[in-house]
Amino acid sequence: MPKKILFLTGTLAEKQLTQVLQDMAPDEFDWQVHNLGLKVAALMTAEMIKRRLTDIGDADQILLPGRCRGDLDHLSRHFGIPVERGPEELMDLPRFFGREGKAPDLSHYDVRIFAEIVDAPNLTPDAILERAADYTASGADVIDLGCLPETPFPHLEASIQALKGAGYQVSVDSMLTEELLRGGRAGADFLLSLHEKTLWVADQVDSTPILIPEKAGDLASLERAMAQLENDGRPYIADPILDPIHFGFTDSIVRYHRLRADHPKADIMMGVGNITELTEADTTGINAVLMGMISELHITNMLTTQVSPHCRSAVREADTARRIMHWARQENTLPKQVDSGLTGLHEMKPFPHTLAQIKELADAIRDPNFRIQISKQGIHLYNRDGLTTHQDPFDFFPGLGVEEHGGHAFYLGVELAKAQIAWQLGKRYVQDQPLSWGSALPAVQQDLSRQEKPGTTMKRRRKKS
Repeated sequence: MPKKILFLTGTLAEKQLTQVLQDMAPDEFDWQVHNLGLKVAALMTAEMIKRRLTDIGDADQILLPGRCRGDLDHLSRHFGIPVERGPEELMDLPRFFGREGKAPDLSHYDVRIFAEIVDAPNLTPDAILERAADYTASGADVIDLGCLPETPFPHLEASIQALKGAGYQVSVDSMLTEELLRGGRAGADFLLSLHEKTLWVADQVDSTPILIPEKAGDLASLERAMAQLENDGRPYIADPILDPIHFGFTDSIVRYHRLRADHPKADIMMGVGNITELTEADTTGINAVLMGMISELHITNMLTTQVSPHCRSAVREADTARRIMHWARQENTLPKQVDSGLTGLHEMKPFPHTLAQIKELADAIRDPNFRIQISKQGIHLYNRDGLTTHQDPFDFFPGLGVEEHGGHAFYLGVELAKAQIAWQLGKRYVQDQPLSWGSALPAVQQDLSRQEKPGTTMKRRRKKS
């Protein structure tokens, strides 16, 4: 027999939840919708559920709205069956149950991310450790110490030892063989970069060399260096160098393609900073496309930087992109509707509710608390006094009646501004929740912004009666 799932909801969402489940017509489970007597399902807490739900019938599982807060393990023990959260939007239930494709497992990847600290000589070892922790939290696998031209790095060895002592893999990136030797002897795992005339450095250290052409675009010299190390039985990583747009970008892509075709088993690196840093465009899309090339060519190493302000989330974006592309390649499918981490500005399904559905919700409201939603038509504000629709938040103000209530006006101003941004860009908007910016923000920042702020509870949002 199929298991039976008990869906808990509130008055306003009960009808829509029932309709979504009826449209799904699931074969793998039976279902029942139970209204806990709250108007807004998102206001449920674990303690409320424990008090109000006195009979679970023959349910095998309880599913709560995604924004419900509380200790679910405690509820599971109390009711004796699993209690879980569903999606934040009930319109996403089909995806939650795999009706729009199997939920992807993004825990796997095969690209190693080198994150370069480009100004390492100007930082203390402690500051380098702090930067390394940030990069690693964003997804970096190797911390690359970037040496600067004509800039002494007397604490190079101390920095490497500090990083190794903290458990990091380390690479040293320099144009000077002297610094590469110092880095290798201090225990660096990788050296960037050697060419056929500086391979003697590799003979004196245990570090894995990253090989580049002796001269820009000289793929033959790179292949000669590769052949020499292969004859010596030494591991290496080859990097044909990705050039900036209008300065050889397309030709450099061709070089990567040719190198992979001629050396199908070679370990290859692509450094993407010449594109992300030197192109004034949002880096999420750039990283997605470049990681797509990396995935197709089975390149297993990527070097990235976070120098320009518009590249400040490049490591995190690269981590998201490598997981998405790996999964899509394994599943032989397009990298679409896999994960929203690379859609910081726009979203695939920004408007889960139609204007007709919002009007239906508005008609059921019997209290003065304002609700805000968006659809293709614009921003919708409603309470018991009716529904108003505009595309500019300033157009709402004359009819709000909050001129003498600063806190109410401030709250509504913030929420309407968020709604306008979401509507203009095509993003999901959920009242009292932060907008999602994908990999552009660290998860910890997005989690913090979801915490309730003073003065934002539903009871404080009353229009002057």
